[in-house]
Amino acid sequence: MSHDPAYQISYRTQQVGDVQVFYREAGRKDAPVLLLLHGFPSASHMFRDLMPLLARRYRLIAPDLPGFGNTQAPPRGQFAYTFDNLYKVIEGFTEALGLSRYALYVFDYGAPVGLRLAAANPHKVTAIISQNGNAYLEGFSDQWDAWQAYWREPSAANREACRASLSPQTIRDWQYGTGADPSRLSPDGYTLDIAYMARPDAEEIQLDLILDYRSNPQAYPAFQAYFRAHQPPLLAVWGRHDPAFVPAGAQAYRKDLPHAEVHLLDTGHFALETHATEIAQIIGEFLPRALKGAG
Repeated sequence: MSHDPAYQISYRTQQVGDVQVFYREAGRKDAPVLLLLHGFPSASHMFRDLMPLLARRYRLIAPDLPGFGNTQAPPRGQFAYTFDNLYKVIEGFTEALGLSRYALYVFDYGAPVGLRLAAANPHKVTAIISQNGNAYLEGFSDQWDAWQAYWREPSAANREACRASLSPQTIRDWQYGTGADPSRLSPDGYTLDIAYMARPDAEEIQLDLILDYRSNPQAYPAFQAYFRAHQPPLLAVWGRHDPAFVPAGAQAYRKDLPHAEVHLLDTGHFALETHATEIAQIIGEFLPRALKGAG
């Protein structure tokens, strides 16, 4: 069997203003593009199992957001860690790479970043895959009390109360472990995320983003208006046991996108950690139809 190096994952950087964006890439340069946007507290390594499964049909590009993974961004005080700024960097990243048409895979924090990108560039987005990526109030679980208190009153005490969200135990047991089959859950993902969180200033950057997360529900009406106006093909594939974003958030896409496909998997928030093969198969059935319709 012939071996094509294009199907291997490559590791690159792209300068976008003051930010050096690290990204993973696989697939042929002339293939349809799928832009993969990771979540909290992870990085593009969360796509390490998915990318090889799709690389024969698509060009996959997975950047690390500023403040995450191996992307090099200015420190706090020189760069405001907000979701608007994360979106602006990713928009600049797509422009620097000359990506004129692309599908989006958005997860967790990647959803408000990617949906800002889509709403601002509707002519460029061919399809959206939302994997536990929320865009409706119905998607919030009852586990947001500390964050919501910080949004209402951004005091030092409320900021400190959110620090528990960044602890190794929370990352390992709550974010990764809840609802996931432990025999299928590799320790590699959460161990790396815990290591990233231990870097200097990482917690403060994440607490800044936790505060600014309040801007995302405020943006939901704009995202929903984009859905209604442009009717992008959308696949919602969701770990049904996600402790943060409940399955109602997946079903809610159908309010504005009646033809949205919804798949609920027997796993948790980080569904790719246990169900990469299943998700790749679902994408493999959805995306060719979506791209054919997009023209």
